[in-house]
Amino acid sequence: MENVQAAIAAATFIGVVFLIITEWIHLTVAAFLGAVILVFTHVMTLNDAIEYISRSHATLGLFFGVMVMVRAFEPTKVFDYLATQIVILAKGKGKNLLLGIVAITTPICAVLPNATTVMLLAPLIPPMAQEVGVDFVPLLILMVFVANSSGLLTIVGDPATFIVGDAINMSFADYLVKLSLGGAISVAVLVAILPWLFPEIWNKKLEDLEHLPHPKINHPRVLAVGGVIIAFVLTFFVIGDSLPVPVSPAAVALLGAALAMLLAHHSQIDSVNNILRDLDWSTLLFFMSFFVLIGGLEKTGIIGHLSGFLAVILGKNIFFGSLGLLFVVGLMSSVVPNIPLVVAMVPLLKQYVVNVGFAPAEVLAPDFAGQFPIEVLPLFYSMMYGANLGGNGSLIGASSNIVAAGISEQHGRRISFQTFLRYGVPVMALQLVAAAVYVTIRFLI
Repeated sequence: MENVQAAIAAATFIGVVFLIITEWIHLTVAAFLGAVILVFTHVMTLNDAIEYISRSHATLGLFFGVMVMVRAFEPTKVFDYLATQIVILAKGKGKNLLLGIVAITTPICAVLPNATTVMLLAPLIPPMAQEVGVDFVPLLILMVFVANSSGLLTIVGDPATFIVGDAINMSFADYLVKLSLGGAISVAVLVAILPWLFPEIWNKKLEDLEHLPHPKINHPRVLAVGGVIIAFVLTFFVIGDSLPVPVSPAAVALLGAALAMLLAHHSQIDSVNNILRDLDWSTLLFFMSFFVLIGGLEKTGIIGHLSGFLAVILGKNIFFGSLGLLFVVGLMSSVVPNIPLVVAMVPLLKQYVVNVGFAPAEVLAPDFAGQFPIEVLPLFYSMMYGANLGGNGSLIGASSNIVAAGISEQHGRRISFQTFLRYGVPVMALQLVAAAVYVTIRFLI
């Protein structure tokens, strides 16, 4: 019976990924259908499915809260106004626009989770692209690439990075010293290939800036209060976890959402029903469904059995093991969202370093607070780089990718799997090679 359930879980997961790649049906429908099949075939109970979803409640709460805040302030036209100002600052040049997206997104993603940054900034992209006269889909894809890459600049820049860093008890300062340069190199690689990646936009030039539409901000007093709410939320995103009584980013986002809806309702700039109706429920349902699919692989023991294969593949050579892990995790992250992937991979890798004698069994304890042997750390560093940069490979590789796809669809354009793949594969390949060179020089030689 267990073998049958494992086969169903594996076949369902592979089938969902196949449907997403081929785009036979919408990716949310594919993931939701797969999750329901696991419940219907008793691979997991409905309670099991809800439990696996609840494990990622922080991610879902964060996404929901930020979605509400962004939608609540739409009637002020602040996004249209900021988009116009950015085009004017870029002097109507596509090259400046691309570099501007990199310059704006990179520092924000160093302190905020990358998917959150995409939620906050992506609404600027469609009106900006319209004013310059270019397709906004490549600009959204670029923002995703920057967000995923610059998420490596700090340990809090990407949930996947934080999960791995927390597992090896790595401090914020230690990460800056050892790994931030690798993130900077990844962003530099992306900047270097912009002219070849987006040649049409790079060479675009808008001659007549005077005739740009100049949208005005509506409800300035409401927006001023909203600015206070946003400042409060961003501040506690950064310092919330370090307070004497920690406040999670999800809780902060949900409080911000409640205050934003209260402000919109009280000022009568929009109704609560309209705000909730316009949220990207499709993206939220996709994440919940995919967490259930990953849970099916975990519950049936498929992920656990992979630890044996990992030992065979990596062997006892840390040098080849680290580089192999970087590329293997990178490729896996292009078809499995990197957050659930690293959640599954961390205990697997810990078990591996114990099995081959690189670390004592104490490191497997959930409350282990010591330091891992220094010789095994490159394996975990490689996982960080592979998970983040591999997320650039395909549409479902990272949470920020799915968020951008949802925002694009809300503006009337669907980012196809093949379109994202055309941009993502060369970016992922070059960045993984650059990361491999950095890991080799910094940690393995």
